[in-house]
Amino acid sequence: MVEPVRWGVLGASKFAREQMAPAIHAASGASFAALATSSAEKAAPFQAFYPDLKVLTSYDALLADPNIDAVYIPLPNHLHVEWTKKAIAAGKHVLTEKPIAMRADEIDGLIEARDASGLLATEAYMIVHHPQWRRAQALYREGAIGKLIHVEGVFSYNNASDPGNIRNKPDTGGGGIPDIGVYTHGATRWLTGEEPVSITHADVDFDGGVDVLARVSARFETFTAHWVNSMRMHPFQQMLFVGEQGVLKLTAPFNANVYGPALLELHRSETSGQGVSITREQFPAANHYVLQVEAFCRAVREGAAYPWSLEDAQGTQRVIDAVFEKARSQSQA
Repeated sequence: MVEPVRWGVLGASKFAREQMAPAIHAASGASFAALATSSAEKAAPFQAFYPDLKVLTSYDALLADPNIDAVYIPLPNHLHVEWTKKAIAAGKHVLTEKPIAMRADEIDGLIEARDASGLLATEAYMIVHHPQWRRAQALYREGAIGKLIHVEGVFSYNNASDPGNIRNKPDTGGGGIPDIGVYTHGATRWLTGEEPVSITHADVDFDGGVDVLARVSARFETFTAHWVNSMRMHPFQQMLFVGEQGVLKLTAPFNANVYGPALLELHRSETSGQGVSITREQFPAANHYVLQVEAFCRAVREGAAYPWSLEDAQGTQRVIDAVFEKARSQSQA
């Protein structure tokens, strides 16, 4: 029998409490073993669904615990690189929330540490584990929409009423692009296997030192893309991949079964040339956080391939860096 991967979580964040800690607890091959927080009040909701949870009062104490195999890091963005390196140095496998770094070159050191340690260290990019995305990629590779011409991606929410949110704070690595631009940008890269040749337009609005609305256009080698990400718009999300012969549409691509049902549509012209046929596939039972943890555990215990690497994360961060650079150059023009 394969021993479960024993997980520790650094910090009692809201996202860890609501999503990732329950996912670790529910995942096959995983054991939610420890939480690091100095707040008994913050630890209580975690202990409510796992009474036997070990609570340690410092991050260093958790990393020093020999009974922990892997660490999940949901800390504020600006702390991700520091604590990922510390976890690797402590001999732990590491799954760190996105974005794993604030600049692409910061990931070089993580790659070096990972390679030297032989451990699995990567970014928590859950969408690549969801069957709707794996199905969409398979359809794309099969040529279901013909030659890809254009990608449209939108992901928005409105947290203007919550100024204390870390996403609204520049000193913690906040901003809409680091938080949700990673999905529109990264999903385009992952599904197509292509990298942008250039960012052709970046119209970015800032509020309090963080980006709150970004309208970005990019040119890839064989297609174009346009992405809108905002923390000041009504909640909405959608990805469209428009080809010569059809369209792939994901209506809840990033918060499946929370924002809405996981629904993949394939639009194609009728063979008669009259009208459009629409094929819909739903994925009601999939929890991409649980699937992410299970894939991580298989990679650790069985050496299975893991579908999102530090190099993948670095590719998306390069796009984000280029978007901000383009926005700066446009504002100075």
